[in-house]
Amino acid sequence: MLYTFYGDDFTGSTDVLEQLASNGVPAALFLAEPTAQHLARFPEAQAIGIAGDSRSRSPEWMSANLPRIFHTLKKFDAPINHYKVCSTCDSSPAHGSIGRAIEIGREVSHSNFVPIAVAAPHLGRYVRNGQLFAKAPDGKIKRIDQHPMANHPITPMREPDLRKHLAAQTNLPIGHIDLATLTSSELEVELNRQLKSGNQTILFDGEDESSLTITGELIWRHAQKQPLFVAGSSGLTAALIPAWRAANLIHENPQQPTSTRSSSPLLVISGSCSPVTAGQIQHALANGFHGIAVDIKKILAESTAATEQTNILKAASASLDADQNTILYTALGTPDAAAQGDGLGQTLGQLLRELLGRTSLRRVVLCGGDTSSHAIQQLGLYALTWLRNTQPGAPLCRAHSDDPTLDNLELILKGGQVGTSNFFDVALRA
Repeated sequence: MLYTFYGDDFTGSTDVLEQLASNGVPAALFLAEPTAQHLARFPEAQAIGIAGDSRSRSPEWMSANLPRIFHTLKKFDAPINHYKVCSTCDSSPAHGSIGRAIEIGREVSHSNFVPIAVAAPHLGRYVRNGQLFAKAPDGKIKRIDQHPMANHPITPMREPDLRKHLAAQTNLPIGHIDLATLTSSELEVELNRQLKSGNQTILFDGEDESSLTITGELIWRHAQKQPLFVAGSSGLTAALIPAWRAANLIHENPQQPTSTRSSSPLLVISGSCSPVTAGQIQHALANGFHGIAVDIKKILAESTAATEQTNILKAASASLDADQNTILYTALGTPDAAAQGDGLGQTLGQLLRELLGRTSLRRVVLCGGDTSSHAIQQLGLYALTWLRNTQPGAPLCRAHSDDPTLDNLELILKGGQVGTSNFFDVALRA
């Protein structure tokens, strides 16, 4: 086993799955701690992941649940155990605390130090001088506090300096390796100096494949001496690929799983309030998709939920039965306070489960990190594997279930900030 990981949301977890499987690392992503029976169905796996929802959880929840999950992953004896975070690093002391997760991971793993690598150039995410930059919907690279993520309804990113951002979530000393040091002959000397000075976590800059490769090689060297707990985006996963290839540990050309294009219409379910997803929905509606707006307050309120859900199911079933590509959406870029919490995602997941039973639906896109995390847990699946790439960060996956009616369902879990305006057309034709 080369690598294990826990994803703090489900969309980001499939992003890691994409980086692994599309680059020759056989991998399985479990939707809960795997049973021995389910693990046995993936004998070739060199990487095992568990998708979670800690991004939307409290530090108290993390303290109660993450130690057990991290101990489960530790049993695989992989050199790398990765706590996967969103590449926009959106988190706070109260919600999705990356700092608290690092503390727990370090306690469980006894890792000598915790590398932190957030940069993900394949997603338009860059770290320079410890500050986070991201490609905005207008295509411009912006510091994260000037990006739409600065207005996230739950975890607004208003501090671009990642050391300061994380220092609000943990008391662990945080060091920093900048781009100049990464490319110098003094890299190991500087790392050792920072570790000896008391830094227990080290943030790495990253802006391109070259800088990520250097970081990945360094992390892998140290992981050979002692297993490491690491934290970062899917860019950290991508950084490790060249090191594994250089050591002849993975295949150069992965064998793509065989699958035929689904003949069923596409269903998109979006709980995202991202302007990126809003633009994708508007593009799809203008190009033949049938839209069904979901009133969050009505679908969640006890007095109206049953009627509203019945109406949505009738409308969606009729659209899908007419072979119409369909979108259920709760927002077009405008946050709704009612969307906060687990309830919306769980309700959308229950609607999806019902539609899968009523129709011939076989391909689904779930949009929004929190929505996807809570919705997919309503489906009765135990794992996902990679089928093929669509656009960076949102692969087409095969669902695995003990229920024959759900096994082989095709799923894309798309983060709110991921994809071009025509993403749903791409998903339909993938």
